[in-house]
Amino acid sequence: MNQAATDTLQGRLEELEGIIAPRGSALVAFSGGVDSSLALAVAARALPKERVLAVTSNNETYLPSELDLARSFVESLGVEHLVVNTRELDNPDYASNPTNRCYFCKSTLYSDLAKLAKEKGYACVVDGANKDDEGDYRPGRKAAKELGVVSVLSEAGVTKAEVRELAKYLGLPTWDKPALACLSSRFPYGQEITPEKLSQVARAEEFLRGEGFRQVRLRHHGEIARLEVGPEELERAFAMREEISAELLDAGFLYVTLDLAGYRPGSLNAALKRPGKKKSLPLLSS
Repeated sequence: MNQAATDTLQGRLEELEGIIAPRGSALVAFSGGVDSSLALAVAARALPKERVLAVTSNNETYLPSELDLARSFVESLGVEHLVVNTRELDNPDYASNPTNRCYFCKSTLYSDLAKLAKEKGYACVVDGANKDDEGDYRPGRKAAKELGVVSVLSEAGVTKAEVRELAKYLGLPTWDKPALACLSSRFPYGQEITPEKLSQVARAEEFLRGEGFRQVRLRHHGEIARLEVGPEELERAFAMREEISAELLDAGFLYVTLDLAGYRPGSLNAALKRPGKKKSLPLLSS
């Protein structure tokens, strides 16, 4: 890396630290993904470590293997880590899976974190939303703004590409981690989300990750499992079709399909863009 690039990254870090430092303390909503990892690392640099609390919500929508990784990362930063269960599925507005499902998820999460921050004396709640998230369909951003969450990366105009550059510059092990999303994003809008269905998705994705697949989404279409892997992994997935099918059939699916287009972020949002389809999808006011 040349000196000019280094100076640019250092300047961006100082900008981020300058947003958090004046607050004196922060509770960071930490999922373990690259975005929230960078937000947490910035908070740990900008504030006394004893004034930073990382909080991870561990529930049915979170891959079990991610919790150990999250714990290890927080330990490496030397800040306190608290694991909670915000129980989003208890809210029928969330479990019914409307198109603004994420609004109800984040409302529950950030409300709980705001209460926790107040109880423990932390000045603000910080999340890992970046600038690119502002241009995508993300109802959860509305909840974050309503509840005063500090989106430090977005506030500084840091894009997803910059997030990875900054994380790499800091030597964070998550810098090239594949994109993560809560397991509820695997269900078409309007299909009820249950612990049993989430367990099916988690089992399938943990199996595929264990087989070395890097980018994996198991889209749950009732009896049909639609597997998305990175385009460069399609050939290997097809070669392993018998093993993959056996595992997913054992998980309770009746049919197993491989999406030939490969992994696409937010692929289930395609239904929102089809002419004449949007009105048929459940959309709760918020």
